[in-house]
Amino acid sequence: MSELRSDPAVKSLLERMPKSIQDSFTEEQLSHLKIAIGARQWGNHVIDYRGVIKIFRYRYYYVLLAGRNRRVLSIKEQKIASVAQAIFFIGVFSLITVLTFLFLYLIKSALGIDMFKGFSLGIWDWFKS
Repeated sequence: MSELRSDPAVKSLLERMPKSIQDSFTEEQLSHLKIAIGARQWGNHVIDYRGVIKIFRYRYYYVLLAGRNRRVLSIKEQKIASVAQAIFFIGVFSLITVLTFLFLYLIKSALGIDMFKGFSLGIWDWFKS
C-alpha cells in the first residue's frame, strides 16, 4: 500500500467509496485529494473543547478552539483583527483604569481624606457594609 493511501485523511475518504473506485486513483490524484482535504483538517490546538447541549428534542453542538494562528489573513481579515485587537486593549485599559481609581478612592476614604466637604459617592459606605 502506498504511503498516501495510509494517510488518515485520505484513508478516511477512500473508505467511503466502493473498492473499485478506491483502486482507480493514481498516486498523483491521491496527492491532489490530500491537498484538497488537508485544508479542512483542524490540526492541534492549545484549547480544543467540544460538547453537545440538548434543548428540548434538539441537540446542538459547540466547539471552542484556540491556539496560535498559522493562517494567512486577507487584507479584510487583517483590518478586522486590528480593530478587534484595538477594542480589546481599550477595554482592558479602561477596566484597569477604573479599578485603579476605585482602589485609590477606597484608600483616600480609609485615610479619612475628604476632598469635597459634604459630598460622597457612597462607595466607601457600600464597601464598609
